[in-house]
Amino acid sequence: MKSVKKLSLLDRVALPSPTFWRKVSAVGKAIGGLGLVLVAAPVALPAAVVSVAGYLVLVGSLTAGLSALTVEPGASVDGGTEQLADGAGTR
Repeated sequence: MKSVKKLSLLDRVALPSPTFWRKVSAVGKAIGGLGLVLVAAPVALPAAVVSVAGYLVLVGSLTAGLSALTVEPGASVDGGTEQLADGAGTR
């Protein structure tokens, strides 16, 4: 039986993310960037547009941040293929 290791937050950031979640992170960064452009626009925009832009920044940053914490199934810090604590390493 393989040993089960819980990954810390720093371990999750250091390990590679699956391809799907890298794409989700890129989309989140684009949405957040669009929101920042609207918030920081040098012209006066209606309050509703600025409010929506704030939500775009929030959604984009949360999406990009959380997708960066996903890890490949079976990945471990030492380079081996340990079983993760939540069972994600099993096939």
